[in-house]
Amino acid sequence: MLEDPTAAAPHLAPPSSWPATYPQGYAVVDVETTGLARDDRIVSAAVYQLDARGAVQDHWYTLVNPQRDPGPVWIHGLTEEMLADAPRFPEIAAELSERLADRVLVAHNAAFDWSMLAREYARTRGAAPVRQRLCTIALSKELGLPLPNHKLETLAAHYGVVQRRAHHALDDARVLAETFRPSLHRAAEIGLRLPLLACQPLTEWSEGPAIGRQRSYRQTWRPSRKRPACPYPNPGRYEPGGQLVQGMRVAFSGDTSVDRELLEDRAVEAGLHVATSVSRLTSVLVTNDPESPTSKTTKARSFGTPVIDEAAFMQLLQDVTPAPPTNR
Repeated sequence: MLEDPTAAAPHLAPPSSWPATYPQGYAVVDVETTGLARDDRIVSAAVYQLDARGAVQDHWYTLVNPQRDPGPVWIHGLTEEMLADAPRFPEIAAELSERLADRVLVAHNAAFDWSMLAREYARTRGAAPVRQRLCTIALSKELGLPLPNHKLETLAAHYGVVQRRAHHALDDARVLAETFRPSLHRAAEIGLRLPLLACQPLTEWSEGPAIGRQRSYRQTWRPSRKRPACPYPNPGRYEPGGQLVQGMRVAFSGDTSVDRELLEDRAVEAGLHVATSVSRLTSVLVTNDPESPTSKTTKARSFGTPVIDEAAFMQLLQDVTPAPPTNR
């Protein structure tokens, strides 16, 4: 394990009245990976532990042997030779868990970092001790920060934080910790509800690469896939207590215990239309976190779209009503 030689930014004076609903601790996380597909692996990980008001308590970093090629070396700088003697993920899982336990996971584009961690833990037949996550991109948007874009380097420049080694997990985590603290204090000052999302461990997943997807190293998570058009017309909204009908438009939001792509594939195989967004035409929204402040859940509430959880959806998938015959 390596130690961060850089000093943390001076502690900021907290607001006189701190929201009682705010978390008691945070784990600021950054992972570097072999890529972005569902069969990619973590090659390095860093965690900065912060207390309830954002002060640094500890930090930790490790390389991870991905047991495959390291992917975009030109981005993270980690070669096969550098990773050959590094511990494998199962060997660092327990120590990482100690760093994450009872804390909210904070990351820049947190869906990506959490998804990579959830998949690595699933491979060990375990689960990360994380119940909620907070994305600093979402927090920046909620605060209305005047940023031209939402890159980490832009957020760092806004707060005057110097980034020394971009795409090095430890330095990225340090930068994120130093930028998160003033954002957290600003949120507390105005009484902002933090954009916390529930974290769902994976219980079923696929190790194979997604069919028909080219490898991409852009910093996004779960890029869209091309699917054949649904052959059935939309019969309308799902009626709570009833059955799904072929052609219904189904949208998903948040984490699922079954790998999202597998869940979407099963919906398509059942004759449902998987929608990437929620509109007035959406038949049902599937989410395990209906109170989350995501755009999909917000739109579902405004449109009166029925909302069900993953377990109910999986049950309904077992008996989808065939589409009524069309008159020709």
